[in-house]
Amino acid sequence: MKKRIAFAAIGLVILIAVLGGIKTFQIRAMIDQGKKFVPPPETVTTASVKSETWETALAAVGTLNAVQGVTLAAELPGKVVRIEFEPGAAVKKGDILIRQDTSSEEAQLPGVLGQVNLYVTNLERANQLLAKGIISRSDRDIAVANAEQARAQADTLRAAIAKKTIRAPFSGHLGIRQVNLGQILREGDPIVTLQSLDQMYVDFTLPQQQLAQIRPGLTVQVTGDALPGVTIDGKITTINPLIEVDTRSIKVQATVSNRMNKLRPGMFVNVSVGLPARQKVLIIPATAVLYAPYSDSVFVIEENKEGKGSKTLRQQFVRLGEKRGDFVAVTTGLKEEESIVSIGVFKLRNGQAIVIDNKLAPDFQQSPKPENN
Repeated sequence: MKKRIAFAAIGLVILIAVLGGIKTFQIRAMIDQGKKFVPPPETVTTASVKSETWETALAAVGTLNAVQGVTLAAELPGKVVRIEFEPGAAVKKGDILIRQDTSSEEAQLPGVLGQVNLYVTNLERANQLLAKGIISRSDRDIAVANAEQARAQADTLRAAIAKKTIRAPFSGHLGIRQVNLGQILREGDPIVTLQSLDQMYVDFTLPQQQLAQIRPGLTVQVTGDALPGVTIDGKITTINPLIEVDTRSIKVQATVSNRMNKLRPGMFVNVSVGLPARQKVLIIPATAVLYAPYSDSVFVIEENKEGKGSKTLRQQFVRLGEKRGDFVAVTTGLKEEESIVSIGVFKLRNGQAIVIDNKLAPDFQQSPKPENN
């Protein structure tokens, strides 16, 4: 019995050893096969590193403001008796917008004018009597004061009547009406907004280190989401003499034309300030860059040293500059005329074999105009 158990145990051990040997052989064969395996080459599109001369520009984010803009308000308390404008309409300087009740002032004015005539007549008589020595100079001075006081009362009533007739202080476009017929207005109550839209101010800020590069008269180009594909030219008109202490930046104001009447105060725009200097840069398609937190890189195409005619990739770290349209400038890391992979770089790796096929390569442009815009 014991011998049978021993033989069974020995047989089991031999079986396990044989199976282990077979499995070890299979694993080693798989490892050797994996080492010898060469992945198929990846098909890529390519682009060359080009040298171009770009105009130097400073980019900023700006806000549009009206050259003239105001919220018209009541100067004196009174009831609205007539509204003579349509919301959103264009008006000219001096056009009447609303009329307030002036019946009280108009009722008082004839009496005050009568007093003016009386005191003026008394003054003329006092001058004649003073010349004859009949009255004293002090009596004549009293007549002068009475006449002036009467004129002042009349002028006060005329001014109140004029102030209760609200007129447009300049030509422009009206906003939403904020009053109603019969409404009792208090002093300072808003009536309507008025904006002059023929020209617009663009207010933006630049870092203080760029102060020496800008001056009044430099050309600016304004673009925005509200005007896709449209660029509006203007010029710098004002540079604030004070630096913002909190941000160490300087406020700049440019003036642009609004001939199409599509710009509105408060609108967000992108501003590009053109500088006289031009710089030579190396440019590549922006899609050729593999962006990463530690550093950006591109894949340079090189001849494979091991096989004739085959090509491999070399990952090259680069430092990027300004971006324009589909291109981005490279300040360091590449040389002119080097060939790089133009799209799909996220799926590539260093040393990978490739096959070049540019049949479907996109057309990169500095000022792209997508059809779906």
